[in-house]
Amino acid sequence: MTLWAGIVAVVGTVGMVLAGLFAARATKQAAAATAEATQAAARVSAGPNERAEDRASFEAIKTELRQDLSATREEVKSLRSLVRAFAWYVGEMAGQMRQNGIEPPTPPARVDEYNRTGV
Repeated sequence: MTLWAGIVAVVGTVGMVLAGLFAARATKQAAAATAEATQAAARVSAGPNERAEDRASFEAIKTELRQDLSATREEVKSLRSLVRAFAWYVGEMAGQMRQNGIEPPTPPARVDEYNRTGV
């Protein structure tokens, strides 16, 4: 073997070892990048499921609150009707008392306010 052939063989061997090390390092980095990408994809894919669960919870809460609000509105309507009927009834009784010469007692301030404003 000649001197040049020996140098080429050594340089080739060193080059192959360096290329192998570079390839191993690149493979290791690629594996780490792939693992990180897989984890990120798992986090992203879990996000919509969590959002869907949150949305379902919010919808259930919203439905319950709407039902409660509806029931409260019906109760308020009923109470307003009762107050108006009672105010009319008491007004009629006060009128009958006045017709018979009896002055009814002065109503409380809140009743007087209701009679003036309707609220």
